[in-house]
Amino acid sequence: MTDNPIAEVTSSDIPALSIIPLGGVGEIGLNMTVLEYGDDIMVIDAGLMFPDAEMLGVDIVIPDFSYLLENRERVRGIVITHAHEDHIGALPFLLKELKVPIYGTRLTLGFIKEKLREHELDSEVELIVVKPRDVVNLGVFRVEFIRVTHSIVDGCGLGITTPVGRVVHTGDFKIDPTPVDGQIMDLRTFAEYGDRGTLVLLSDSTNAGQGGYTFSEKEVRRGLEDIFTRAKGRIVVATFASNIHRVQQIIDVSVMHNRKVILNGKSMIANAQIALDLGYLKMPPDTWLKIGALKDLPDHEIVMITTGSQGEPMSALSRMAANEHKHFLIKKGDTIILSSKMIPGNERGIMRIINHLFKHGAEVFYEKVSEIHVSGHASKEELKLMLSLIKPTYFIPVHGEYRHLVYHSQLARKVNIPEENIFIVENGEVMEFTEESARRAGMVNVGRVYIDGKTQGSTADAGVDTVVLRDRMKLAHDGVVIVILGIEKSSGKVVSGPDIVSRGFVFEDASQELLAEVKDVVLDTLTLMMPEAKGDWSLVSARVRSSLKKFINKRMERRPMILPIIMEI
Repeated sequence: MTDNPIAEVTSSDIPALSIIPLGGVGEIGLNMTVLEYGDDIMVIDAGLMFPDAEMLGVDIVIPDFSYLLENRERVRGIVITHAHEDHIGALPFLLKELKVPIYGTRLTLGFIKEKLREHELDSEVELIVVKPRDVVNLGVFRVEFIRVTHSIVDGCGLGITTPVGRVVHTGDFKIDPTPVDGQIMDLRTFAEYGDRGTLVLLSDSTNAGQGGYTFSEKEVRRGLEDIFTRAKGRIVVATFASNIHRVQQIIDVSVMHNRKVILNGKSMIANAQIALDLGYLKMPPDTWLKIGALKDLPDHEIVMITTGSQGEPMSALSRMAANEHKHFLIKKGDTIILSSKMIPGNERGIMRIINHLFKHGAEVFYEKVSEIHVSGHASKEELKLMLSLIKPTYFIPVHGEYRHLVYHSQLARKVNIPEENIFIVENGEVMEFTEESARRAGMVNVGRVYIDGKTQGSTADAGVDTVVLRDRMKLAHDGVVIVILGIEKSSGKVVSGPDIVSRGFVFEDASQELLAEVKDVVLDTLTLMMPEAKGDWSLVSARVRSSLKKFINKRMERRPMILPIIMEI
């Protein structure tokens, strides 16, 4: 028996810190991380993902946050690192069900407030503005905001003090020595966390496969100035609406060449107005004109800054490429600049737009042929520097596809973090930490929630959404066959039809023989069933569907959706 009562407390009696990614590992987007200790939970970011090609009809994808709803009484707040959609896009859907304070910098909350206003939630949510170096307390968590440089203004990393040790979350970052706004990344504070001892580091992995250093945002200006100097006609620059630094540089170069600026696209106009109101975007008076001014300006005075750099089908740039834009038809002498990276999966759509723009006589500049874009994410040497500054005991790479996480883990080993202290985790995996240990501690329920217009459903909800998507894919690949029957209620005799309607299956006028065979299969099935099955139309419908499915698959090796419609007469 020892005289020191503390010595009798076993490690199992001390609560562990749990770190749980609900999204954002093994993928780009859906960033959302939970920190949990005892009765307190804090959340870092709540982002969305844009749908893949096979997610037919889906507008956006958000994380399944049912774990937070199940523990709503313990959630103390949500901390936002920056205002990109993959970090804030899920907030309106989460905040409809969970009313907790949101912490972020001025521009970040400015973008969030506009998003909440669109969802009629702006008066229901507490938004708390913080500045870099500010500290907030969320239950047992002490959270310090640390300035980082990224492709959006006002980004922050987080230094989080917990009962078992310090946790650093870098947010999205690159080490930019010459940022457009002069606000240099606060490496000193990150280094202080390394000097004081950091238990866990979670760090951005997006560019972990890219060697060297990421170029400064100011490098883009040189490329823009070169193009502007040579351009004699109208200039259109497509970029991300959230990249206020990029928009600022386009405005600055436009002013230098005596050109007026027209902003195009709902998100571009909204974000620019918010940034202007908050002082993050600056332009001389009378520089920003409305789109109606196009008809009165000479070509050499026009610069349009627009959305659509990723080839989105209904974006302003797509409509220009198709010559369907209400105010701007592409013509010979126009210069088009795509000042953004091609997000993987969007390449085909972007190149299609570029080809159309060339066909209309425009000269097009994009990332692969001109230096008009730089990444907002740290490359290998910057990531190694961050690891060396923080010197964490344990390391979790986040924000990246699986290969990015592996590359980042390899970098961590190069700066002498032991392999056994590096954890590549999955969404939903619970990592438990004490002052002296780390372990994988199971899984919580996670998944993806598909937002289709105003309809929301989850893959966790009895697979409803996966069924819908499967049906859409079946319709897209194999089409639909509709069988319309009129059956006499009393006798079970067919008095009308069967009429066969197909869409996306075969061209009816050219396939009369096949459709006649389909009718025969339906009639043969009904002959075998009637009159015994009369009145049980669900059984009749199922038999017709089954018979046609077998016949069409055998005859054509196709699997269309088959919809029998039976009218009782």
